[in-house]
Amino acid sequence: MLFQLNEEQLMIRQAARDFAQTELKPGVIERDEHQKFPAEQVKKLGELGFLGMMVSEKYNGSGLDALSYVLVMEELSKVDASASVVVSVNNSLVCFGLEAYGSDFQKEKYLKPLAAGEKIGAFCLSEPEAGSDATSQQTTAEDKGDHYLLNGTKNWITNGGTASTYLVIAQTDKSLRHKGINAFIVEKGMEGFTVGPKENKMGIRGSDTHSLMFNDVKVPKENRIGENGFGFKFAMKTLEGGRIGIAAQALGIAAGAYELALDYAKQRKAFGKPIAEHQAIAFKLADMATHIEAARLLVYKAAWLKDQGQPYTLAGSMAKLYASKVAMEVTVEAVQIHGGYGFVKEYHVERLMRDAKITQIYEGTSEIQKMVISREIIR
Repeated sequence: MLFQLNEEQLMIRQAARDFAQTELKPGVIERDEHQKFPAEQVKKLGELGFLGMMVSEKYNGSGLDALSYVLVMEELSKVDASASVVVSVNNSLVCFGLEAYGSDFQKEKYLKPLAAGEKIGAFCLSEPEAGSDATSQQTTAEDKGDHYLLNGTKNWITNGGTASTYLVIAQTDKSLRHKGINAFIVEKGMEGFTVGPKENKMGIRGSDTHSLMFNDVKVPKENRIGENGFGFKFAMKTLEGGRIGIAAQALGIAAGAYELALDYAKQRKAFGKPIAEHQAIAFKLADMATHIEAARLLVYKAAWLKDQGQPYTLAGSMAKLYASKVAMEVTVEAVQIHGGYGFVKEYHVERLMRDAKITQIYEGTSEIQKMVISREIIR
């Protein structure tokens, strides 16, 4: 592998870094405190082409590689994980799923505005009784000939209130278990589709997270993705790419906290010299830097494998497992290095610590990643 980014990738990373500092950082503490969705910032992210990065230009995407995508995710997440998760869901789950498996009609009608950033998408898998276990879907889609009748509830849906297009996983024939699951495109405004109250979360508080309720929602037959019974495979294949995006988010959160801690340790003095020169702090910084670099290599490798058209299930799960662990550990240490200042919002690290935890939970918990990894290495 080459460890040097090309000129285009360097430019994309710099653009994302500049955007994070000039557009996301101002107001990020207030958005977190008031759970305010970064609507204006997300609109600008769409204008920059960051909401359809890996989609072909044919469908209004940027036509970029997965490595460029994780570079953007890393830089945005250093400052505002609530904004970066919008980029993650729209790219990794919604746009990827539609381009890879959608019909020409679905790509024309739904993918194009999503990739252009004109609309936002949501991926609807989790339920009250079915989180990481996609085979236990209680949401049902009854075949009525020219349409399906959708009933059920989805939980913890990112972009739940702001999305226009929803990819919904539902059970059509329970007797077939995972082979009876389908994926559907649901539009906001369809009769019987309602959005529940926004969740009051510990972290990524600016992210728009809701429960969704479907009560006899009529979904046209042409809105089913793939052949009958393809839904489970669709969800699993889509989540594989999603793990890379969340791994990049975790990496960015860790790197952002480390950069703040390093800067603070160079300026803060104790016993006559900067605390960075005290071995207790210097060793913390050394460990943080090493773990972040190891996580970065795992994340970049997973993206590189995806770009090469090679299997990336194992690499993606390893990257997600390790990067999320590093994010949690590094942000805790960043708060510790800041001392009392780390406990107040002004210095950002307490928010990054709260944001880090979710990376160990969504797109499959750490325990799920270990199941995937163990299955792959035993195989």
